[in-house]
Amino acid sequence: MLTTALALAVLATTGPATADGPGRAPVADPAQTTEPGYGVEPGDGQSHEPGVDPTPERPPTSEVSWLSFPGGVFAVDSLGRTVRYRACDGDTGRVADPTMRVAAGVASGAVVVGGTAYRYRVPLVGRSEGTLEVIQRHRPPTTLTGVVVTSPQPPTDPVAGARLFPLSGQLARVVADASLNPAGVTVRDLSGRYGDQQIAVNGSLRPKAASVIKLWILVELLRRVDCGQVFLDDGVLVTPEDVVGGTGQLQFETFPQVVTVRRLAQYLIKYSDNVAANVLITYLGGFAPVNALIDSMNQRSTILARRMLDSAAAQRGEENYTSPDDVVSLLGAVWDGEILTPASRDLMIGFMREQTLNTKIPAALPQGVPVAHKTGDLPDASHDVGYYLIPDTETAVAFLTAGPMATGDETVRRMARTVYDFLVPPVEGAVEE
Repeated sequence: MLTTALALAVLATTGPATADGPGRAPVADPAQTTEPGYGVEPGDGQSHEPGVDPTPERPPTSEVSWLSFPGGVFAVDSLGRTVRYRACDGDTGRVADPTMRVAAGVASGAVVVGGTAYRYRVPLVGRSEGTLEVIQRHRPPTTLTGVVVTSPQPPTDPVAGARLFPLSGQLARVVADASLNPAGVTVRDLSGRYGDQQIAVNGSLRPKAASVIKLWILVELLRRVDCGQVFLDDGVLVTPEDVVGGTGQLQFETFPQVVTVRRLAQYLIKYSDNVAANVLITYLGGFAPVNALIDSMNQRSTILARRMLDSAAAQRGEENYTSPDDVVSLLGAVWDGEILTPASRDLMIGFMREQTLNTKIPAALPQGVPVAHKTGDLPDASHDVGYYLIPDTETAVAFLTAGPMATGDETVRRMARTVYDFLVPPVEGAVEE
């Protein structure tokens, strides 16, 4: 029986000191060299044509992984020897476990926080099964089991996954041609056609997040809906002081008025509504809960550090950041039902399908290709991320750029079309309308 409580660790931060929640790593050097696609370097001379049987790789291990179970997550950082329990019934914050044991690709140990003991066994290999035992005084222990999530998740079929590797080289050429716009792209097969393989070119690029950060705001909101802590029909008072410009529709309405949580969530994505974003940040309790979500999923490049259109905060260096890898980590977890219930997952993707800002991914693809996406725009950033919903070829994508927005838009379109043409090769002689 565990009896000794461990104090919550105060983790060193490298992100903006004024942000609520954990700091993040410094912004990636825009001049960094191209990363290889996951599992192979583009142009490495290996043959990855269909029918070729490459040597399957061992499933990758990660320094960080998190256990997904109904209603919560349990995050493990095996290098930093920290864990975090975050579920409907509470959040421990980051807790130090200096006695954590790491052997044979498995992290195990036990901590006590607030009189509750957490005994865990979490593999550091994605798609494995982990266990967490929650022990409270005078109550029977609760054993939670679930899938382990890493970034990236290993492929379910390395042989099928190898067929996605040539896309890395094609995207690397697009990235190299974008001389004015440091760019990064991460792509994950969700359909199984390519063995759920993930590839990336500059996947750790860390530009300003712009409105892509609104995806994390929505996921934290829907997580609370799943917990029964928030209801979509609840009303939120929006006042004239909440009104800001930029993208969105609420700014054109008359205030004060009560707006439902559902409409705020829908407008947050459909119109990339800045008023909805800021109201929901306040409704959720500030930056800290959204950053707690990010931290619990071990997404080290992402942070919410300022509200939408808060130029004073931006001038103080308080900025929102993310990376292609972190975006696809979130999108993949949503798709796989690892962070939201199926109902909330479908609602979120439905909002993304209603997106009205369609000058990037949708504009690059043939008319009628089903997509669900979220844009992000600043004078020095242009992004589009989301899902290609092509039947039997569903794919998560994140196209992020820094530098001038106009040329960044074109770089995003080129990356988006490159992915589409790889997934759906043009038919010889066909004429696109």
